[in-house]
Amino acid sequence: MGDHKDDGINIDPAYVRALAELLDDTSLTEIEVEDGDRKVRVARKATAAAAPVAYAPAPVAAPAAAPPAATAAAPAAAAPAADSFAGAVKSPMVGTVYLSPEPGAPNFATVGSAVKEGDTVLIIEAMKVMNPIVAPTSGTLKAVHVENSQPVEFDQPLFTIA
Repeated sequence: MGDHKDDGINIDPAYVRALAELLDDTSLTEIEVEDGDRKVRVARKATAAAAPVAYAPAPVAAPAAAPPAATAAAPAAAAPAADSFAGAVKSPMVGTVYLSPEPGAPNFATVGSAVKEGDTVLIIEAMKVMNPIVAPTSGTLKAVHVENSQPVEFDQPLFTIA
């Protein structure tokens, strides 16, 4: 009874609402579901304010990671590794990293190149959605800590801009 007919496609508003809630729960910008001939795509516009929110966990997580390194002073190899990622932009999600917009294309940015705040440095594919990861500040790309097509975890260092 809750279905609406539009050009021969049955649309269940409760189903669409459930997909929209899934977007909110997972911080995705779009989701597409196919069931036979029926295809439903729910998307929301990403705002400019959403990008800084994605980076909010990185500064919070960095100090939290520092005390365990200080308490475990015995493993000397762990301290230099943590220091080498100081100031790195970290992954806001789990997914697969791509350094270029498509296979065979040049990378978005290379080590030593100048980047401006908001420039795409790489993308992370998560659930078949390409999420651009942008430079939070202007500067020079000092290091890329991931390789093309590499899976990444949440809060993993991606690149450093100085």
